[in-house]
Amino acid sequence: MAGERILASRRQVLAGLTAGAAAGAATVVPFPATAQSAAPVPPPTPDAITREMVAAAEKLMGVGYTEAERSQILAGFQDHLARLEALRAIPKPNDLHPATVFDPRLPGRTYPAQEDRVVLAKAEAGRVPNDKADLAYAPVTALSAWIAAGDLRSETLTEVYLDRIARFAPKLECFVSVTAELALKEARQADRELKAGKRRGPLHGIPYVMKDLADTAGIATTWGAVPYRERIAKNDATIVTRLREAGAVLLGKTTLGELAYGDVWFGGTTRNAWDPREGSSGSSAGTGSAVAAGLAAFGIGTETLGSIISPSQRCGLAGLRPTFGRVPRTGCMALCWSLDKIGPMARSVEDTALVLAALNGRDPADPASLQHGFAYDGGMDITGLRVGYDPAWFKGDAVTDVDRAALEALRGLGVTLVEVEMPKLPSGPMLGIVLVEAAAAFEELTLTDADDTLRWQGDEAWPNTWRQARFHSAVDYVQVDRLRRLHMQAMDRVFEGVELLFGPNFAGGMLMVTNATGHPQLILRAGFTERPLDPLTLEPLPTGVEPAKTRAPHGVSLWGPLFGEGRMIALGRALEAKLGVSAERPPGF
Repeated sequence: MAGERILASRRQVLAGLTAGAAAGAATVVPFPATAQSAAPVPPPTPDAITREMVAAAEKLMGVGYTEAERSQILAGFQDHLARLEALRAIPKPNDLHPATVFDPRLPGRTYPAQEDRVVLAKAEAGRVPNDKADLAYAPVTALSAWIAAGDLRSETLTEVYLDRIARFAPKLECFVSVTAELALKEARQADRELKAGKRRGPLHGIPYVMKDLADTAGIATTWGAVPYRERIAKNDATIVTRLREAGAVLLGKTTLGELAYGDVWFGGTTRNAWDPREGSSGSSAGTGSAVAAGLAAFGIGTETLGSIISPSQRCGLAGLRPTFGRVPRTGCMALCWSLDKIGPMARSVEDTALVLAALNGRDPADPASLQHGFAYDGGMDITGLRVGYDPAWFKGDAVTDVDRAALEALRGLGVTLVEVEMPKLPSGPMLGIVLVEAAAAFEELTLTDADDTLRWQGDEAWPNTWRQARFHSAVDYVQVDRLRRLHMQAMDRVFEGVELLFGPNFAGGMLMVTNATGHPQLILRAGFTERPLDPLTLEPLPTGVEPAKTRAPHGVSLWGPLFGEGRMIALGRALEAKLGVSAERPPGF
């Protein structure tokens, strides 16, 4: 079975391999009442609970008590239920961050400071292409050079993308809102400023798309879900403000799977530009689809557990999930406060450095955000870099020839490949972090039965997993958090011996582990494979029918130590150039 097929499986999303993702804390009102909503379910009265119920509940929790112990438990239930009732009565908007804040940094460890500085690899941008499709697919580095030199106007480039959005977005179902009027206004402003000698930076005049869970003042921010489809934000998210200050031009809000999971949203299913018969994966579905189809120069995705990496793999993009806390999530929907991250998705690796530089930096309104500089040097000498890999990652049916060829290409760059053995710690239990925090973030949907309005109601979909999460004990959640600390310590020891890690995107539970530890991951296109077409979530194949084959892009990943994105991008850029497969475009776009 091909690797892509494995990572595309939605069942494996909830097994901890490619779970949907999200980011941030949002300045929003609580869940709005809908015609389908009802009063929250009140806690039961103490006298309604019997010893038989306690005995049955023990089986769900994996514990066993005596009759005497059950009687003692019942005696204390009155106080417990009173506390529960008081807790549920308190309004808890999505932007209310827990008092306990995750920090990926280990005590006693120092993380070298970085000066905010981006130096691109030396490359000639060449002439501005006459063909509009060639212009649309040009990397941000080239577009930036042309705009800075006055060879290309931002308004012209914006019109090219808006025309392509009008032609292709309906087929891909990848936009919630197209902000054409705003985009042209911002592009003209960028051109006027440049003419007056003011250049805000390398993103000046560059059109981009934003995942529709980041607030945009006066523009719908729907979180991809029916209960919020009429939601209009009052303020801009911090990342929206920072990109505007960098001179970037907002083309529109791209789709995400409902409440940051998958590629099904209230208006449809976002399609993969490489083969629109399948979805684009999620939850940064629309960003992946739009950037792959040349509808924007770059896009913003978010990740909790795979939502940048998975659609980047499906859509053949370079995607960067930064160190937890590097990019503030203020004004963005919160799914899982201790895991949510924001990062760039682009068609070339070096473009991600330009975008991360604009997004990076602490915002006091996000208690988990961190202040750490970001330095990137595209001309750094990569020879001799110690790059670790686990040989076990390159064995088995899930590994492709593309994965193995990329490892050999890496060797050919002159790095020192070091065999490592990853810690033998279970990663699966940490899936509970996502399930519990997401259930808490959207508790009101569960308690009012408004979760029934979500389009996807499968066993792996949010409505069911949130219900299941009610039976995840608080004691077990704390124990999972302690396991998380063990993984943080173990990954820290791994990076004592190597500077980077390399492997297949979902090798050895690394997606779960490094999302939980806060380490950055970079995915880049490495080649193409023939794999089974992944059926659309809401249109599964009939039993016994084999899916058709599709030619699909295939990526590989680099992982780095905390705040190690600069070195990752430098090596990723060199590997991308050596492999020479990043320029191919989806057919028909």
